[in-house]
Amino acid sequence: MEVRNCKGCGRLFNYLQGQQLCPACLAELEDKFQKVKDFLKENPNAPLNVVSEENDVSVKQIKQWVREERLTFTEESNITLECEGCGGKVLTGRFCNKCKNSLYNDLNKAIKRPTATLAPKSKGSTKDRMRFLDN
Repeated sequence: MEVRNCKGCGRLFNYLQGQQLCPACLAELEDKFQKVKDFLKENPNAPLNVVSEENDVSVKQIKQWVREERLTFTEESNITLECEGCGGKVLTGRFCNKCKNSLYNDLNKAIKRPTATLAPKSKGSTKDRMRFLDN
């Protein structure tokens, strides 16, 4: 266990993993996430800067939630992010569906899966037969 300073408030806390925020700041950030989520349900076509201002959350934080796939924009929404692969429009996550499929296929090709091969049995061979020793 490590002791670190919280990036939100500066207090010392026991850091385990994830964001470097104390439990109080994490709870506050989660409350803000719920507010943004509810706001987007009521106002699906609101611009990103309006969502940010109305909920007192930075645009960077909203984009991070979208990249983490915690938030999803609708097709009708004018808010999109750029795909990290091709630069196309993304409604949630880091990659568009085309790039996700391409990455998936490339990874499957890179992993060589073992194939089971059966050796043909020869009926006339006696070397593969079971042997018994007489006492």
